[in-house]
Amino acid sequence: MSGHLQNHSISKLRIAYQGVPGAYGEAAARKAYPNCETVQCHHFVDAIQAVERGSAEEAIIPIENSIGGSIHTNYDLLLCHTLHVVGETHLFVDHCLLALPLASKHHLTSVFSHPQALSQCEKSLNMLGLAAVPTQNTAVAAQMVASRGVRENGAIASARAAELYGLNILAHKFQDRSNNVTRFLKLAREPIIIPTTDTRSKISIALIPDELQKALTVFAQTGIHISKIESRPLEKHSTIAVNGYKHGGNIGRGRGRYFKFVYFIDFEASAIDPRAQYVLERLQEMATYVRVLGCYPVDTATW
Repeated sequence: MSGHLQNHSISKLRIAYQGVPGAYGEAAARKAYPNCETVQCHHFVDAIQAVERGSAEEAIIPIENSIGGSIHTNYDLLLCHTLHVVGETHLFVDHCLLALPLASKHHLTSVFSHPQALSQCEKSLNMLGLAAVPTQNTAVAAQMVASRGVRENGAIASARAAELYGLNILAHKFQDRSNNVTRFLKLAREPIIIPTTDTRSKISIALIPDELQKALTVFAQTGIHISKIESRPLEKHSTIAVNGYKHGGNIGRGRGRYFKFVYFIDFEASAIDPRAQYVLERLQEMATYVRVLGCYPVDTATW
């Protein structure tokens, strides 16, 4: 068991998520911890700050989707805060087209939802000739449609959101592709402790290498599998969280700074695996900035 959970074995674990009841973040929190107490937040940064100030034990945020790809704003948040990644949860997402009771598809002219959900349903929306209207959250969109009472407005959200806000489900599986899965990260103030290599584990790092090719060669030498690489422009990060991590004094400065990148790398290994320790030691030698975001169990659940 991770250190940050030991004092909460009796009381309910508080999990912060972005949105309102019926949001996919809430569903991910309950999938990870069925008996948890959910803490709703307006924005993803609010969920992170809830953990930082002790209002929640963990935050759960989406990081990538099998249709929409990476969620860049949340990668940026990982770099600007010092919480540790302590787990991941894969959530199968079944988008529903929702409307007011007695409304049908031909009544609709516009559909509200989060930009990621709208992009995942783009073809379905175009086939119906519906205008996409972005909102901050899928469940918030359902809430808005219910409160406004305009027959021409619809929402893309979960079946639970339809139930909570009294909306009719016009279509299940409204997404353009059926294999719609979102990967969520669990964040906490303290790192998780995995004392054995028997558990299939993943390590996530943030890296500013002097030469990316040399850094990747280290992984190839050890045979460690890289499962994800994501880059973000360094220009966006004037406030990188650097406490306790190696960093150079010229991060983001000097010649060519406009095309410098922070690389987020996930690789499958345990923190006590000698190969992983070798990789991290070598990266420390050849990078301007190295930060271990977390070591945690791989979510191997199927759906």
